[in-house]
Amino acid sequence: MYEDQAREEYDRWKRKLLKRPSIAGRYTKSLQAKMNHLIPEKVHTIVTTSIKNMVHATLIGSEYTAAKQPEEGLTLREREQMIEELTKKYRKTAALEGAGTGAGGLLLGAADFPLLLSIKMKFLFDAASAYGYDVKDYRERLFVLLLFQLAFAREEKRPDLLKRLENWEEERLSLPRRKDYLDAVDWKEFQLDYRDFIDLVKMLQLIPGFGAVVGAAANYHFLDLLSETAKNGYRSRWFHGGDEEG
Repeated sequence: MYEDQAREEYDRWKRKLLKRPSIAGRYTKSLQAKMNHLIPEKVHTIVTTSIKNMVHATLIGSEYTAAKQPEEGLTLREREQMIEELTKKYRKTAALEGAGTGAGGLLLGAADFPLLLSIKMKFLFDAASAYGYDVKDYRERLFVLLLFQLAFAREEKRPDLLKRLENWEEERLSLPRRKDYLDAVDWKEFQLDYRDFIDLVKMLQLIPGFGAVVGAAANYHFLDLLSETAKNGYRSRWFHGGDEEG
């Protein structure tokens, strides 16, 4: 059965997610911290502002929810075939956008942050609809943000985020009232995790000429990572209380 294969892939994804960072990974993190001090404050400000605006737009705006209808009556296989097509589409868009901004050096490289954020969020909302969830429900928007956070979280935060993901059906029942839900989001944490995750490669993207190659490859990779997280996040809900394929 397709679902058996999906469960095996989900278990492998969990093991990979919780795996201790390698020596090379720890060295990269140390190098990243040092390079953080070399990044112009203007770039840090753009990243912080972009993520804050993205979180607010996700929760209260209509940019990502317009014309999105949840797919109904599909098997898990059919839904994930849709995800594969969405991934190809958005991966290409992200790579082209990264190449274009990477070719321009510092200013366009900095402009890449809000553009790539928008591409990622639109992908996640399309993925939610493909799995049959109505993104007009603010609780589904919060789940989208959880997926985003998990995809780009630091190693030490992944176990807690994964636990939240696997217990989402219970957590969603205790979420605050609609008018209070903005208070439940710590956008500063989103900013720190996301910035730390992508800073190293994005520093290279700021180099004129060379940045075009790095920008395209980095954005391609980031979209792949987000797709893998979204797929397994919605698989978790499928296995822990959603409709299951026969």
